[in-house]
Amino acid sequence: MTEAQTTPPMARPRVAAGALFSDAAGRVMLVRPTYKDHWDIPGGYVEPGESPRAAAIREVKEELGITPPLGRHLVIDWAPASGEGDKMLFVFDGGVLAEATLAEITLQADELAEWRFVAETELQTHVPARLVRRLCTAIRASLGPSLRAVQ
Repeated sequence: MTEAQTTPPMARPRVAAGALFSDAAGRVMLVRPTYKDHWDIPGGYVEPGESPRAAAIREVKEELGITPPLGRHLVIDWAPASGEGDKMLFVFDGGVLAEATLAEITLQADELAEWRFVAETELQTHVPARLVRRLCTAIRASLGPSLRAVQ
């Protein structure tokens, strides 16, 4: 038997990574891609040989023109999608963006039309339900264990 005959089939999902940024009021940064019908968080697909964290850093730089440090990993989500293929999505903590950093944002015009901060309670009016769930989970994770226990 060859190795191909003895190795069971394995999942080959697309992998994407993004950053959860917020403002001083605790609102989440969303971006409006020119190629989607809904808002999203800054980020994109992981390239071959690239780690999810490196992809998130690269995509934030490409899309927003900024390189704030990304903190810890907050969420991994499996998103089965029959039309475009299954995805594994990583979200990293981008923290609170300072006014000086916000002033440096330069959108990649061929990818993003605009950005804004949105309250958690208003996410469902901007993004699909699966992304609301992912972002709410990331928000809870970003609060840390001591604050999550209170909620």
